[in-house]
Amino acid sequence: MYVYNWGDYIDESILKDFEEEYGIRVVYDTYATNEDMYVKIKSGGSTYDVIFPSDYMLTRMREEGMLEKLDLEKIPNSKYIDPRFLGADYDPNNEYSLPYMWGTLGILYNTNLVDDPVDSWDILWNPKYAKQILMLDSQRDSIGVALLKLGYSINTLNPDELVAAGEILKEQKPLVLAYVVDEGKDKMVSGEAALAVVWSGDAAYAIEENPDLAYTFPRTGTNLWFDVVAIPKGAKNIDAAHKFIDFLNRPDIAFRNVDHIGYATPHLAAKDQLPKEITDDPDFYPTDEDLVNAEVFVNLGATLKEYDRIWTEVKAH
Repeated sequence: MYVYNWGDYIDESILKDFEEEYGIRVVYDTYATNEDMYVKIKSGGSTYDVIFPSDYMLTRMREEGMLEKLDLEKIPNSKYIDPRFLGADYDPNNEYSLPYMWGTLGILYNTNLVDDPVDSWDILWNPKYAKQILMLDSQRDSIGVALLKLGYSINTLNPDELVAAGEILKEQKPLVLAYVVDEGKDKMVSGEAALAVVWSGDAAYAIEENPDLAYTFPRTGTNLWFDVVAIPKGAKNIDAAHKFIDFLNRPDIAFRNVDHIGYATPHLAAKDQLPKEITDDPDFYPTDEDLVNAEVFVNLGATLKEYDRIWTEVKAH
């Protein structure tokens, strides 16, 4: 069975346990962005049985007929998923996916190096922190941050708003130390930068490694994201894929997984086993009130090409 997941996004000892329990060998590969995963699956050259797309990418793949329907009778442990995370716009009938992890996009900062309030995206444009800022090497996320700074929607289709976001990212570029993905949290842990745009789970991991770090997301607006587990169309090992998804949702396994990677879990039995100081922290388990200005990414359709163009320009600037 072939599994394709984000980097640093599972307790890999779980894969061995699954192999031993079911006698099914797992070949495990990782990707850095939704777009990388999409291209690999779309090209038809891959043989993956289980994938972990984000919300907007799940929508795109569903609309393009790239997914198998799940048989929830073969995933009895799906009963532990918090109903709050079911029936979402990206999969309204819960036919193609189950929630895996969720969280926010925010700012991880070193409390020894940052003495300004971290309550707005504006701080990422403060020249005081030149060459101490890490941005995500991810077009939706970094363009999203620029759009939020300007007071626009992270799902805008307005060409003028997108051009404006591209321009302020170009203005910011001299302040940026690097555009990173998984390595960003390690750079923050080792004190190489003062501020980083990160996903909340990477922040939780980094703070555990270095208590001088702190995380928050601007309440004025952020991306609320959901990563899900799904089966690509034409998967050769559909029965094994269902077994694997069910295994991930077994309470003991789900707890081990979330305890290892640090992301917020939609799994009620796993969440119940986490320390209260984690699950009561609104930066990591925000309430609906905390998320009143948060937006979920949606599939942009043809406008995605405009995001591609702008991001290419920013990186080449």
